[in-house]
Amino acid sequence: MARGRFITVEGGEGAGKSTNIACIAERLRAAGLRVRLTREPGGTPLAEEIRALLLATRDEEVCGEAEVLLMFAARMQHVERVIRPALERGEWVLCDRFADASIAYQGAGRGLGMARVQALRDLLLGDFGPDLTLLLDLPVALGMRRVDGRGAPDRFEREQAAFFERVRAGYHTLAAAEPQRFRVIDASRELPQVRAAVLAAIEDFVAGCGDAR
Repeated sequence: MARGRFITVEGGEGAGKSTNIACIAERLRAAGLRVRLTREPGGTPLAEEIRALLLATRDEEVCGEAEVLLMFAARMQHVERVIRPALERGEWVLCDRFADASIAYQGAGRGLGMARVQALRDLLLGDFGPDLTLLLDLPVALGMRRVDGRGAPDRFEREQAAFFERVRAGYHTLAAAEPQRFRVIDASRELPQVRAAVLAAIEDFVAGCGDAR
């Protein structure tokens, strides 16, 4: 049985990840592929509990080091219990965020240093990572306008624009370093245009995989 493929979708607040992930899953299934949808932090009962801890607003300030370690604790449970087994069964795993998010959010956004978080990723994950990453990119101000009024903000959504500017810059650095893996999509456009660009990238990737079913 051919190994499945691992696709991640990254981006800042308001980038439209959920909408586009659903569209990607539909297209992959239409191509006859078995698809596993999942997210980070989360994806298993334990990882979802850690997600709730991370997103909850609280009076106690959470230091960046504790935050990134919780992210990777959830991630390792997710990888070992869900992602690796699904790939070995030949499923295509489509994940809302992965380790790039920690490098961008905690490494760049929190100021821990991208290299430090990348070293943690390398220590825990080795050479395991996505085959394709779609980065939905848009200006921070537009993303914040899109999420405004969407409901009670979580702990991350309460951050100031300067934090998200650092996150966006971190993502750009990652994409520039691995152009063979990243596809940067302009998510500031209207949804039909973004969707068309996303699906074009997916179809190109699937075609390049050959007979992966």
